[in-house]
Amino acid sequence: MNFAGKKVCVIGTGISGIAAAVLLSKKGANVLLYDGNDKLQKEAIKDQLAGHTEIEIYLGDFPKEKLSLLDLAVISPGVPTDIPIVEMLKNNGIKIWGEIELAYHCGKGKVVAITGTNGKTTTTALTGEIMKNYFESVFVVGNIGIPYTSVVDQMVDHTVTVAEISSFQLETIEEFRPVSSAILNITPDHLNRHKTMENYIKVKKSITLNQSKEDTCVLNYEDEILREFGKKLPNKVIFFSSLTKLSKGIYLDGDDIVYQDNTDTYHICKTTQLKLLGRHNHENVMAAIGLAISMGVPHEVIRDTIMKFAGVEHRIEFVMEKNQVAYYNDSKGTNPDAAIKGIQAMNRPTILIGGGYDKDSEYEEWIQSFEGKVRYLILIGETKEKIAKAARKCGFENIIFAENLKEAVEISASKAEIGNAVLLSPACASWGMFKNYEERGNMFKNYVHNL
Repeated sequence: MNFAGKKVCVIGTGISGIAAAVLLSKKGANVLLYDGNDKLQKEAIKDQLAGHTEIEIYLGDFPKEKLSLLDLAVISPGVPTDIPIVEMLKNNGIKIWGEIELAYHCGKGKVVAITGTNGKTTTTALTGEIMKNYFESVFVVGNIGIPYTSVVDQMVDHTVTVAEISSFQLETIEEFRPVSSAILNITPDHLNRHKTMENYIKVKKSITLNQSKEDTCVLNYEDEILREFGKKLPNKVIFFSSLTKLSKGIYLDGDDIVYQDNTDTYHICKTTQLKLLGRHNHENVMAAIGLAISMGVPHEVIRDTIMKFAGVEHRIEFVMEKNQVAYYNDSKGTNPDAAIKGIQAMNRPTILIGGGYDKDSEYEEWIQSFEGKVRYLILIGETKEKIAKAARKCGFENIIFAENLKEAVEISASKAEIGNAVLLSPACASWGMFKNYEERGNMFKNYVHNL
């Protein structure tokens, strides 16, 4: 689309909305930047617009007189598609894109896209590192924290863009087509937004919507939904498995990561040579290997990169050891399945801090994964009563409520014994108490350092 002279409304003034508004303005569009929160300050928003003073800013009530003038609306990932303003745009026949779709239309080169309930950020960061070690022009964008639209002006025809794509971002794709995609796993999450598990599964699968038979999708063989989905896909499929030896694909054989390509067997490396802990991380590594192989990256480049990769911040991140107690920040464990991976990675008795914003999750399976490893569960946030009820139902009684994260850290330190771990792995979103999981993780680290 040629944006010159087009009237485009960008909804949401977070980093994605700001980046989209600036990109559109650079492309010659007449941009209207809107946010329903009338408590925001226009001047503060203007300061983020990189000098693009021509962008109109509206807060609170949407200026309905502008509706008939709009050619396109671009909504940020955090904006639900069923709120009144979006419904109003739909009812007026206005095309609605997400920030990902906008970036795809403006960018150049090839896209590698990663989604899944858990492991996206680690897999995206690792895949990005592999690509950077082989290709000349690489960008790592998306839900990992760098808006896709913020870098498209720097792309060239041979650019490889590695994008972490959330279910929220997939809701608004139209022509977005990665040459290589991955769906790591699908477990219940964000049901407060997607309403049903069927909707959530459908939107995750849509990452392959526009892929052709020449394109590749990397899938987790041990996820029953994805195993069946892979059998029906018209494009190339690379399965990975942590439990099954595959006749074709990537799998664990003891502590060996093996790639089987028809008749040839390649030993990539041993899990003992990796810096990443836990089976879930070994799955993330295998997914990254599959994506790299699909892009023609040599095995020696893949091997060298994955052995050096130390992980990402806020995902089972070692903070420090104090009084012979190890502290770990797993703030990115924003749902029960992710938090299960966090507790499974612990190799010592653990004081666990959980709780936060309620995404309509169920917590019994998380509690059952404690398996005698968790000494105390310290709970914060609006879900603390719900989680406590689930814990007691599962026979776990060592529960302590804290008013906030600072108090939770202090209680954990007082309860921890020599050789224990303290793990922040909330199983809930951060909203309500924190701006995002990064702020929650950083505050946890500060509180630990200040003990």
